[in-house]
Amino acid sequence: MLDYFETIKLLPPEYPENLLYKNRKEFLNQEFTIIVLDDDPTGTQTVFDVPVLTTWGKSEIHKELQVGERLFFILTNSRSLTPNEAEKLAMKIGRNIKAASEISGRKVLVISRGDSTLRGHYPIEVDALGKGLGIENSPQILIPALFQGGRYTINDIHFVREGDDLIPAAETPFAKDNTFGYTSSDLKEYIEEKTHGNIKAKDVVSISLDNLRIGGPVKINEILDTFKQGQACIVNAVSQSDLEVFASGFLKWFKNSKTILFRTAASVVPSLAGLPVKNPLQKNDLCFEGMGGIIAVGSYVPKTSLQLDFLKKNYKVEYIEINVANLLNPKGYKLEVSSATKKIDRNLKAGQSVVVYTSRKIIKGNSPEESLRIVNMVSEGMVEVFKNVKTQPRFFISKGGITSSDILTKSLEVKKAKVLGQIIPGVPIWKLGDESKFPKLLFMAFPGNLGGEDAVYEVVKKFN
Repeated sequence: MLDYFETIKLLPPEYPENLLYKNRKEFLNQEFTIIVLDDDPTGTQTVFDVPVLTTWGKSEIHKELQVGERLFFILTNSRSLTPNEAEKLAMKIGRNIKAASEISGRKVLVISRGDSTLRGHYPIEVDALGKGLGIENSPQILIPALFQGGRYTINDIHFVREGDDLIPAAETPFAKDNTFGYTSSDLKEYIEEKTHGNIKAKDVVSISLDNLRIGGPVKINEILDTFKQGQACIVNAVSQSDLEVFASGFLKWFKNSKTILFRTAASVVPSLAGLPVKNPLQKNDLCFEGMGGIIAVGSYVPKTSLQLDFLKKNYKVEYIEINVANLLNPKGYKLEVSSATKKIDRNLKAGQSVVVYTSRKIIKGNSPEESLRIVNMVSEGMVEVFKNVKTQPRFFISKGGITSSDILTKSLEVKKAKVLGQIIPGVPIWKLGDESKFPKLLFMAFPGNLGGEDAVYEVVKKFN
């Protein structure tokens, strides 16, 4: 564990030039599209005015490429799938992107966006994506930095910031995930662990903070030029400036039609597209429709439970607990779902907001696959609850990635949405499309692992 402020003091100063404008110009001049495959809906937490698709058919992808869309997201929700399902999906989407790119004649850069605390189907879906795209032997770059969530990589160690402390990621609760657990905070060792030794830690290339802050874009370009087929690389980063330096070197390298596979968190996306990080939206920026609001809490990470407790103490609305044991029991399922739906509609019709949350006792399976199955059964119950709600809310906050994705696609029937920006740092706010159950609804997919105990409450206050 390190002290955040003391650690930052010891680092070399940031690269002296602001490269954002140059990156934007270079990106636009190259005439290619960035497509981000998001394994849950929270990955749009650093961009604005960007479309999100919840389908991945060849025709839908081709439509975005044909109109010259420069950056868009595809929500895959692959974190909710088994490894085999995630692999098949990634390969299918890769093939569809390849076909759409060839038909439209537009070059693409595809990014597999994953969790900033290293949970997810890595490297399975990245490898499968490469096969689908026809670039399976391309080098892979891992960049899990997410500054809005306090995730930094220093000296190859990935850290999670809690207050003034930097905690190695493998020592946090996220690393104990029933499905996606790991033991290595050193990203080189993490890659060896996750590839089961197929890529050795000693063979992983590291782009250091010295490379970024002293060597600059020229040094990054030189390192990228040394890449061999199948090589893995990690990028250290502590600030957006670090990623803009990386992006500057990368864009020059990519200009020569090089192929690459990315596994990243959300912070690098705006740097690659030359987009500024926008300030969070305020109450005056928001247009409401509907009655009351819904806060759905499905995530079980400790931070989410703390935020729920803070809400209960400070936000005086009705709290509806979904008994998970009943959702897993065919006899109790229908009654549990029906009761919750009726309470939600009653509150919304009265112009009142409501908090709907799953009971906090975690029910584990005897294997990672069984634990994932239980997670999905609980999510299906939450989906059914909101699918039956008849009254349009003014806003919808969903806590937890898998929960958010299922509610968006299955309860609210969203096909396309627009990212307006962030409601607080790291929390995206979407405006749902006209085809959805509640057109123009403002929806926030709130990462389960992000924010202090008052974070959800701070969002709610913007709608009251």
